[in-house]
Amino acid sequence: MDAATPRVGLRTFEDVAVGDDLPERTYELTRGDLVNYSGVSGDPNPIHWSDPVARSLAGLPEVVAHGMLTMGLGAGFVTDWSGDPGAITEYNVRFTSPVLVKETEPAKVDFTGRIKSVDAETRTAVVAITAKFEGKKIFGRATATVRLG
Repeated sequence: MDAATPRVGLRTFEDVAVGDDLPERTYELTRGDLVNYSGVSGDPNPIHWSDPVARSLAGLPEVVAHGMLTMGLGAGFVTDWSGDPGAITEYNVRFTSPVLVKETEPAKVDFTGRIKSVDAETRTAVVAITAKFEGKKIFGRATATVRLG
């Protein structure tokens, strides 16, 4: 298969237009997810797994999800839509609010996206991503540039 032939399942440039919405997706994060992420990321900061430390050290009511974990969920949201896990060529996020994870129930993070611009020469689209936790935006500005088939 040559570079000009789109791969099966890959969203093509012709499939998108400025203003198109990506399908909404909700991810759930549990305390177990935070502990696992702490281990694999090498970020053992106890504000991600200990309520007493989150309260005393950061003034938070409970533990907080890692910013990079929520950013990774946003990347997954876009690559699931595109059909290609290697499609993102640029990704920028500004964090504005934490995702607090209760001990007894998962935190739900809702993602939406909209095509902000397209570039026919590079066959890319810029996706503006919105991520919310309990109705409040957790990303102030998030965009991903996606290479399309």
